[in-house]
Amino acid sequence: MDVQVKEKYIQAVCAAYWMVSYLILPLLSVGLLFYVAFFTAYSHLSFLYMCWAYFDKETPYKGGRKIPFLRKFLYWKYFNDYFPIQLIKTADLNGDKNYLFGYYPHGVLPAGMFGCFGNDHSSCKELFPELNVYCATLDINFNIPVFREYCMGIGGISSSKESIKYVLDDKKKGNVAVLAIGGAAESFYATPGPYRIVLKNRRGFVKIALEQGASLVPVFAFGEIDLYKQYNPPGSKLYKFQNAIKKYIGFAPLVPVGRGIFINKGLAPFNSPVNVVVGKAIDVPKIPYPTDEEIEKYHTQFSEELITLFNEHKDKYTENGELVIQ
Repeated sequence: MDVQVKEKYIQAVCAAYWMVSYLILPLLSVGLLFYVAFFTAYSHLSFLYMCWAYFDKETPYKGGRKIPFLRKFLYWKYFNDYFPIQLIKTADLNGDKNYLFGYYPHGVLPAGMFGCFGNDHSSCKELFPELNVYCATLDINFNIPVFREYCMGIGGISSSKESIKYVLDDKKKGNVAVLAIGGAAESFYATPGPYRIVLKNRRGFVKIALEQGASLVPVFAFGEIDLYKQYNPPGSKLYKFQNAIKKYIGFAPLVPVGRGIFINKGLAPFNSPVNVVVGKAIDVPKIPYPTDEEIEKYHTQFSEELITLFNEHKDKYTENGELVIQ
């Protein structure tokens, strides 16, 4: 097989793994513990791990625990090269303050977020050498034995208010919490077409930034919505079913359709470029108890900067220049 073709297949496998890992790894993690506990002579190891995990349960809320080996794993290079994923800096961000990156859009899974900030094969360290970046993700990921270690290892922390405030504490400097603000609600709209983002009623992130005095930074991932197709228009039975389930488990059970490795359709994302543009920082004063008016002021400023960022770069990085804010 030609070396270049072989490289493309490896990249495609790594990209497909990105999707199935969130289905398979949790099951394998629990299955491994179960197997060791009941079918080997090392059952005591499972017991000891569960005890340790219990006493370690606060770590995802206290900055997590990065594992350099996982962040440097060659898998991430193939993953980033598949699309490819590119990080674009528009302004310097210094290490003398903390930042809350408001990442849009969420996508089915925010590939651009973890491709740029969840590993050491991106240009993040080169572009922002003074910053220590964490990716905020759902609590449920840290409730699964063994899998929780993987999530923390690549720089994941809980997306809870407590967790983000800990990372952005003003006693620390140079920390970044990357948060996909639209979350599970926005993943419904992750299909080629207009960029539909959820922002109008999302103010919690602004309140946290004010309470901690952390600068707000708009981040837009052009191409994130082009990685999968979905067939769940608002009002359809599938859409209503997904919404109902989301209310109970915190995320939407999506039915994304991507490309196959050896067939036309599958779970691998389409190899569409993802260009993650980091905007300029919005300086935010520290206000321990911000009023609704103060929150609204900086929410409006963030929204305006995000729209400006989109308009300034849409012609370079997307063929669809429509942004719909909900």
